[in-house]
Amino acid sequence: MIVCDERNPRARKVLREVLAHLPEDWQPPEPIALVVGGDGFLLHTVATHGVAHTWLGLNGGTLGFLLNDATDPESVARDLAEQRWRVFRFAMVEATIERRDGTVVVERAINDAYLERMTGQAARLRVVIDGHEVVERLVADGLILATALGSTAYAYSAGGQPLHPLLEVLQVTPICPHRPKLPSVALPATAEVEVEVHERDRRPVRVVADGRATDDVARVRVRLLPGAVSMAYLEHHDFTGQMLRKIVFP
Repeated sequence: MIVCDERNPRARKVLREVLAHLPEDWQPPEPIALVVGGDGFLLHTVATHGVAHTWLGLNGGTLGFLLNDATDPESVARDLAEQRWRVFRFAMVEATIERRDGTVVVERAINDAYLERMTGQAARLRVVIDGHEVVERLVADGLILATALGSTAYAYSAGGQPLHPLLEVLQVTPICPHRPKLPSVALPATAEVEVEVHERDRRPVRVVADGRATDDVARVRVRLLPGAVSMAYLEHHDFTGQMLRKIVFP
């Protein structure tokens, strides 16, 4: 399967140039699925098609942190033709969301699931980690729960530390905390975080999982699912170099 972001001219160009160096009838061998676009398009594609595939992404977007570099189409095509890639299994976050009307929604995300205020009123959240109450009432714009991959996205912008993609941790980062001034923290893969929303009528909160929103949340329970999604990277891909070059020292 090949999936391209048809709305993105650069993605279309990348795919066209790579395919020009491959046999006319070339298709990725199962279970590899080729996706061409930006990071957001990759997240959307995995959410749409599921985790049964092993996703090999080519960067046709801007940052492309989750993707393989495609600036040399001939080299990329050679690696694809000769199946020179490595498969890595990454954790996902699973958010079990209870809405105010009692319905339950379960979302899984490669990058993050975060709670955010739905109005101009700051959210008020009770945060519990592994049964320990961290804070009874956190006044903030929200709270981000991210994988190591996702730590370099919204969580990093909100003040969290960028974590190496190959780590299996659950990162918890408050969004603009007013009081108390909680820091970002990285938890082991076994951790479970529960968040309860106070004053739900006056201060409604939504949960956003890799861009997919669930409104009017009462509480949410988040855990890490180690090795939940498979992604393939071409032979010379360097996770450390990519993180340093694109995130830490861009």
